[in-house]
Amino acid sequence: MNFEILYGELAHGGEIIRSLLTGITQAESQVRPTPESWSILEVVCHLVDEERDDFRQRVDLTLNHPGEQWPPIHPDAWVTERAYNQRDLQQSLDEFLAEREKSLAFLKGLQSPNWEARHQSDFGERTAGQLLGSWVAHDVLHMRQLVELRWFKVGQITTPYDIGYAGDW
Repeated sequence: MNFEILYGELAHGGEIIRSLLTGITQAESQVRPTPESWSILEVVCHLVDEERDDFRQRVDLTLNHPGEQWPPIHPDAWVTERAYNQRDLQQSLDEFLAEREKSLAFLKGLQSPNWEARHQSDFGERTAGQLLGSWVAHDVLHMRQLVELRWFKVGQITTPYDIGYAGDW
């Protein structure tokens, strides 16, 4: 595992997510392509909670507080429980970026972390290194989701014109 590269991915990830939201209005951010899918705003709010309540906290607990229980998380339920789609897009983005800065400071402040440190949870045994790698991968999954939501937006605003000439999605 290369900590510096993963750290850089997290640092750049925040900027990529910010860029993917450029030009998106509040109303556009609240559109769900289907009733089961998430809106752009819901993705951003999810990223805030995952940054604060999941990845940073669990890496810290695994490295610095072995044996301490992880607080429960409920990402799917939080979408409605925390009324993600009623929040303000810009405020939510700012909150995500502020949490990401806290995460980057936390990671930079680690002194000789043992990435092999293990934690047993309801999700099975995980090492701190697995958590860090999963954190970066989680960003990429949601970047892909935001790109898909932008693709959907383009399809909506170009109606009645077909965008198939662009290529296969």
